[in-house]
Amino acid sequence: MHPDGERILLSEETIRARVAELGAEISRDYAGKELLAVSILKGAAIFLADLVRCITVPAFFDFVAISSYGSSAKSSGAVRILKDLDCNIGGRHVLIVEDIVDSGLTLNYLADSLNFRDPASLRICTLLDKPSRREVPVNIHYNGFVIPDEFVVGYGLDYNERYRNLPYIMTLRPQIYEEA
Repeated sequence: MHPDGERILLSEETIRARVAELGAEISRDYAGKELLAVSILKGAAIFLADLVRCITVPAFFDFVAISSYGSSAKSSGAVRILKDLDCNIGGRHVLIVEDIVDSGLTLNYLADSLNFRDPASLRICTLLDKPSRREVPVNIHYNGFVIPDEFVVGYGLDYNERYRNLPYIMTLRPQIYEEA
């Protein structure tokens, strides 16, 4: 384990198995359809890459970049789109792929924005869900893991752009983010 971590919350093997299960479930639900997976950068990129390899229906993907954190450990509540989609989603089956749902503010903002573009369907898939931190309701269709209210990094999740490359998800020692 990385020296900045307290403990491994989800091992590489546990994540791999759950992503495969999510891919199979999504493939069943979208049988006979084409899917457009919209990943939220940067955190969900690793999850997206693994997930789409487990999906058996034709799957395309695009990216949006949204910020509500900056370099802080807590969401500012102000959502900004930093990079919009490159493709038209009108009439397409869209799956938002997110790394973690915390307050729900960012995801609700994105879902509302995409719904205005008239997709055939819009669903949400998240790797991690922290329902104890929810400020607004979020309709999550595919949920990898429900986790406690702890600061986690790894497998795409970061603190100050660090730790994304870890193959597991660990809790970060509070000294790391409280000193900032």
